[in-house]
Amino acid sequence: MPLCDPCLAHAQCGRGLRAAAMSLQEDPVQREIHQDWANREYIEVITSSIKKIADFLNSFDMSCRSRLATLNEKLTALERRIEYIEARVTKGETLT
Repeated sequence: MPLCDPCLAHAQCGRGLRAAAMSLQEDPVQREIHQDWANREYIEVITSSIKKIADFLNSFDMSCRSRLATLNEKLTALERRIEYIEARVTKGETLT
């Protein structure tokens, strides 16, 4: 749209001094808005990444706890078996 004579109350094109002044004022505001959206998107990416890391760590923790519990059960069974065998050897019993 071509520019017309600067006029405060130009009704046909809406590009009077007031409209021109507002467009100059909107540019920094629009830049701030765009920067704010860019910052929000960046924060969202970081937040999402942190959530993924936390989910992984929680899953890893549960997996490790489960495996350690299984190992603990196996060690306990082996300790009992060793104690039983030691007791039999001490008494002089045969192991067969």
